[in-house]
Amino acid sequence: MAMSRDQIFGEVQEVLVDALGVDDDEITDKATLMGDLGAESIDFLDIVFRLEKAFGIKIPREELFPAESLMNNPEFINNGKLTEIGLTELRNKMPYTDLGAFANDPDINKLGDLFTVGTIVNYVDSKLNAA
Repeated sequence: MAMSRDQIFGEVQEVLVDALGVDDDEITDKATLMGDLGAESIDFLDIVFRLEKAFGIKIPREELFPAESLMNNPEFINNGKLTEIGLTELRNKMPYTDLGAFANDPDINKLGDLFTVGTIVNYVDSKLNAA
């Protein structure tokens, strides 16, 4: 059954309320998981599990949140910034994410800002529409 983006957002909102203990009005499309909603790295596993259950999809390790594989490759990082190769890899791993502003200043400390509620909604939408 096809779901609209609004329906997907509603389900994602429920998942994040349950996983992070935040109020549903805090969950906006642009809210960052770590900065705005207070998620920690351990929460990402719980979020993935809950998304899989809520949407009946399988989310392979590092597919939704690929930061770890990027950070562990010296070819992708130089002086605290993603290299062009690293940016290309990030685009390949996260085609559902707008990297515009980040690409202008690919500071690895800002990588967490890419993980927004909208990113999750886009990801789930792409998984559901690919099926």
